[in-house]
Amino acid sequence: MTRPPWRERCFMISKVIDWCGKNKFIVSLGMLAVVAWGTWALKTIPLDAIPDISDTQVVVYARWMKSPDILEDQVAYPIVRALSGAPRVKAIRAQSDFGYSYVYVIFDDGTDEYWARSRVLEYLSKIQAELPKGVQVQMGPDATGVGWVYEYALVDKSGKHTLPELKSFQDWNLKYQLQSLPGVAEVASVGGMTKQYQVEVNPNALASYDLTFGQVLDAVRNSNNEVGGRLLDINGAEYMIRGLGYLRGTADLEKVVVGRDRQGTPIFVRDIAQVQIGPEVRRGVAELDGQGEVVGGIVTARYGENALAVIDRVKQRLEELKPSLPDGVEVVPVYDRSDLINRSIHTLTYELIKLAVAVSLVCLLFLWHLPSALVIILTLPLAILMSFVCMKYLGVSSNIMSL
Repeated sequence: MTRPPWRERCFMISKVIDWCGKNKFIVSLGMLAVVAWGTWALKTIPLDAIPDISDTQVVVYARWMKSPDILEDQVAYPIVRALSGAPRVKAIRAQSDFGYSYVYVIFDDGTDEYWARSRVLEYLSKIQAELPKGVQVQMGPDATGVGWVYEYALVDKSGKHTLPELKSFQDWNLKYQLQSLPGVAEVASVGGMTKQYQVEVNPNALASYDLTFGQVLDAVRNSNNEVGGRLLDINGAEYMIRGLGYLRGTADLEKVVVGRDRQGTPIFVRDIAQVQIGPEVRRGVAELDGQGEVVGGIVTARYGENALAVIDRVKQRLEELKPSLPDGVEVVPVYDRSDLINRSIHTLTYELIKLAVAVSLVCLLFLWHLPSALVIILTLPLAILMSFVCMKYLGVSSNIMSL
């Protein structure tokens, strides 16, 4: 007589339990192996607070000092047209403003981030010659919309440093110190003023010398250069000849020769323009707690990285850089996701302990049998470790939702 399916399943389960009872040593070794495997997965799985459910996306950034309609027709449209033939592309969106254009390339779900970036780079190389002269095209960082993990501000309570000085320190020192850390995709600077050498041309003086603005532009561009010459052999020693022409300040810029008048007298930049140091045109400001403008940085974590580990590296590097900061300047954290991540871990730990205690009390209350309670207490952490193993190989990060 054929056994019912439920009876067959019960029979198989009883056989498994019977085998485990007779081979306790092998079962114990298997449990230890699962514990070691789960512990390894727990330590290596990417840890974050926010689940990353964004599409696989690559951002293409193009700069050209033209109006939005020209950028849309001559830059954005050729890029969109070329990338529309890339494999596994689901959608392409473009947005143009004065001076820059963004193209968002969205790939099918499950597409590898770096495979998508290599395809975009391949197709961009094909249309580079079709773009107008002077267009600068680059790809955005290898990060997603939830990669914003840390933000800081440089606060000068002594008042010894100006915003351009703090901006220069951020762009040429602190930014690269943090960007070299493992897992950091980009450190974006915000606020402050970018130092700029400004040549304000007097149109009346330009007309009196019969010069054009293009001549002034070419003279300034060509003067800031260094050229190399040949080697001279003198008494068996080689001497290298080179011309040092890099500008070091406004005084050097004022001495640049733009042309000559009818008598052959050189016409300098100072004769037709006023040279000064000023800020670049700004399209926004950064302010902290209503105390005034500050300079800051936004740390973006690389795609698939452990956000908590990246934040810890950034904090450690900032602590190491404290002695090298300008006098009176301190780094003030503005946004730190590690607090949210640690609270998520604390919530999981608390719930597991509460669950284990509740189940143990129920077993003791109804069964009056301590070994049964111990089985539950040991099984729950083991099940959690096995779930981390599954998350590790399925590519699911530890976040608020998965935990």
